[in-house]
Amino acid sequence: MSTTTTVNPATGEELATYEQLSREEASARVDACHAAFEKWKLKSLKERAETIRNLGKALRDHKEELAQLMTDEVGKLIGDSRDEVELCAAICDYTAENGPSELADEQRDPNNAARGIITYSPIGVVYGIQPWNFPCYQVIRYAIANLMTGNGVILKHASNCTGSGQKIAEIFKAGGLPDDLFTVLILDHDTSDAVIAHDKVRGVTLTGSDKGGQHVAEEAGKVLKPLVLELGSNDAYLVLEDADIDKAAEVCAQARLYNNGQTCINGKRFIVTDAVYDQFVEKFVAKFEAIRTGDPNSDDSDMGPMARSDLRDTVQKQVDQSVENGATIACGGAIPDGPGAFYPATVLTDVAPGQPAYDDEIFGPVASVIRAKDDEDAMRLANDSRYGLGGGILSRDTDRAIELASKHFDTGMVFINTYGVADPSMPFGGVKNSGYGREHGGFGVKEFANAKAIFVGAD
Repeated sequence: MSTTTTVNPATGEELATYEQLSREEASARVDACHAAFEKWKLKSLKERAETIRNLGKALRDHKEELAQLMTDEVGKLIGDSRDEVELCAAICDYTAENGPSELADEQRDPNNAARGIITYSPIGVVYGIQPWNFPCYQVIRYAIANLMTGNGVILKHASNCTGSGQKIAEIFKAGGLPDDLFTVLILDHDTSDAVIAHDKVRGVTLTGSDKGGQHVAEEAGKVLKPLVLELGSNDAYLVLEDADIDKAAEVCAQARLYNNGQTCINGKRFIVTDAVYDQFVEKFVAKFEAIRTGDPNSDDSDMGPMARSDLRDTVQKQVDQSVENGATIACGGAIPDGPGAFYPATVLTDVAPGQPAYDDEIFGPVASVIRAKDDEDAMRLANDSRYGLGGGILSRDTDRAIELASKHFDTGMVFINTYGVADPSMPFGGVKNSGYGREHGGFGVKEFANAKAIFVGAD
């Protein structure tokens, strides 16, 4: 029997070992989830919403134990882990409040019938493949929307936060969710592909790398199953000529270092117009040099470890390759001595095409600073990426920034003079190699719904 073991990235000590399911065991659990779905889909929107509201309460009731487990498994600052659970509970609240109206039947006046009805019907079991950087949020984001729709939900979580996935299932049960409706599968990749092909799985969603997205899209495409992908990013933050530089340095530092620099929608490239470049870099580097890296359970720590030592090694390799190709280390840039998967807050300047710091996503606390000739050139450089998840604009002219965001920024999300991760009321997703489909904001509950047209003749 194959197993997976979780490890505390702050100390290197093993936490727990879990047995992986065989293909037959996984298939049986998919069947059980489908059986639970057959009953759940008959619940009214109001009944589903009430259960989801109770799940939010259960998350708050178990906040401390879930937050501590997330910090132990992936190295998140304990305060950020608590905030993550609160965000997840807020998603439950928002979905319970707004889901019934979003999914309510719509009346139409078709030309070929007396009246028309559009009803948003659930489709069945939705399979979610989720990453480790937000062990609770990544699950809640797709699971709650699909439960509201009336679907069954299956989770394959990242192996290094297996315990968090199991804990969420326990919390859902405590919150009154019917047995088997939310099912956690501990799988290897081959068995995961078999789950995608299972005839009771009707939709697939993945958050991960663009390489992972290509593989899952191919597997889902073979069996013609709908798919939502939230993939990699190389988000650009533009510091325009009229920006408040003190504020820009503060916002950009937060955008890069939040969650130990391991967030899909972190700022990663900081494109600064020539007129304010030197001033910005000085203040930006000072912010990074002041970061205190240490025990994620300590209030004295600004940043914890990376989630795994192999991920840290990848970041170091990307930094080294960028320097070999012309980048300059302004601060940080080297693995420290001692236990744990720690990596310093790092700023690279002289970043240009041909370097990983320009072309690729660095999933760690490394900021790439790029000089632009002017504001127009900054916008061009921002869009010079195969990714398009999010981005930011720092400018005193808010109206102009909004125009740039709406008409020129080729991304799914834009933050103006602020940084944020997600909000239940706003759509979340990207374009280009950052994936397709949307979650949150009323969009997620319809991604795996059947918009069914019903034509009614005259009485």
